[in-house]
Amino acid sequence: EVQLVESGGGLVQPGGSLSLSCAASGFDFRNYAMSWVRQAPGKGLEWVATINNPDVGRTTMYRSSVKGRFTISRDDDKNTLDLQLNNLGTNDTGIYYCARDPKGRQRGQGTQVVVSS
Repeated sequence: EVQLVESGGGLVQPGGSLSLSCAASGFDFRNYAMSWVRQAPGKGLEWVATINNPDVGRTTMYRSSVKGRFTISRDDDKNTLDLQLNNLGTNDTGIYYCARDPKGRQRGQGTQVVVSS
């Protein structure tokens, strides 16, 4: 059974930072590109970032609004996916999901990020 378990969300002030993590199990993690998607209150799922698998050099891609502020990374020995969020703004508020696909069709239960003063 595929399991994706996110952690690390919380409340942070604008300009602050958070580190999210996702523990993956039940599939061959190193064979998959992995993504983070998010859902702001009252809105649909939105792709945030993708990291390719080791065979493709772990190359990364970001949506334009987070480029330079967020960093996606993976540890293929520990089967974990991380997202470092820096210089957070109120528009970054939402539930963040670890996913096996960029559209988030197969995702975890999510971790909530609230950016507020």
